[in-house]
This record gives sequence, structure tokens and C-alpha cells, in this order.
Amino acid sequence: MSGHASATLDFLGKLVNFLLLFGGLFLVLRKPVAALLAKRTGAVGEAIRRAGDDRAASEARAAEARDRLAGLEGRVRALKAEAEAEGRREAERIAAAARAEAERLKKLTRRELDDQVRRSVQGLKAFVAARATDLARERIRRRLTPETQAVLIDRSIDRLSRIHEEPGPR
Repeated sequence: MSGHASATLDFLGKLVNFLLLFGGLFLVLRKPVAALLAKRTGAVGEAIRRAGDDRAASEARAAEARDRLAGLEGRVRALKAEAEAEGRREAERIAAAARAEAERLKKLTRRELDDQVRRSVQGLKAFVAARATDLARERIRRRLTPETQAVLIDRSIDRLSRIHEEPGPR
């Protein structure tokens, strides 16, 4: 029954260590990741704003062309059709450019986030491995007293003696 309580305490100790470790990592990494995401969001917003400004400028040019030609009946129709077509093409071009830029920024952001997560996981694994090794080393040092070590050596010698005393193939 003592072994069961010891195993339970060991498990609870490991569980507490695990929760402390990952809770601490969450607290440490939360702000840098949030800042990175905010920076990327700002860059995407800026690209969209620039695209909106370009579109507004194109629409303003088309409206200006329509106003100048309002007095000329015959020529107005031709220029109006041309300006509208140019406005549509420009709007389509701007919209396509904005979509392409937004998609490129999304891919870049995803790639950077994936790289950051991969690097963070690798660092976390290395830290956990080092910490586990240190804890195991300390636990062994605490439990392995000179008396315990002598008992283990005696047991090993007894086992080897029994193996070598038994007749039969080896």
C-alpha cells in the first residue's frame, strides 16, 4: 500500500510540475505572440487601406473625366463609356492587387507563425528534456545512498553468482 501512495504522490508531483511549467510558458509566450499577431494585423490593414485609397483615387479620376465632358453630347458618350470601362478595369485591378497582397500577407503570416510555433515547440522540448533529466538526476542522488548502492551491488553479485553456478548452455 505504501508503494501505491508513493506512486500517487509521484504522479501528483509530476502533474503539478507539468501544470507549473506549461502555465509559466503560457504566461511568458502570450504577450510576444499577441504582439506579433497585432503587428501582422496592422500590416494587412495598411495594405487594405492603401488599396482603398487607390480605388478612391481611380473613382475620383473617372468622375472628373465625366464632369469635364458633360457639355459635349456626342463625345460625352464615347468618353463616358471609356472612363467607365477604365474605372472598372482599374477597380478590378486594384481589387485583384488587394486580394493578391492580402493573400500573400496571409501566407507570409502563416509561414512565420508556423516557424515561430515550430521553434517554440523545439525550445520547449529541449527545456522539458533538460528539466526532466535534472529532476531525475536529483531524485536518483537523493534515493541512492551509499547503503542503497551497496545493497544493489550485493544483489547484482548474487544474481551473477547464481547465473554462473547453474549448469547448462549459456
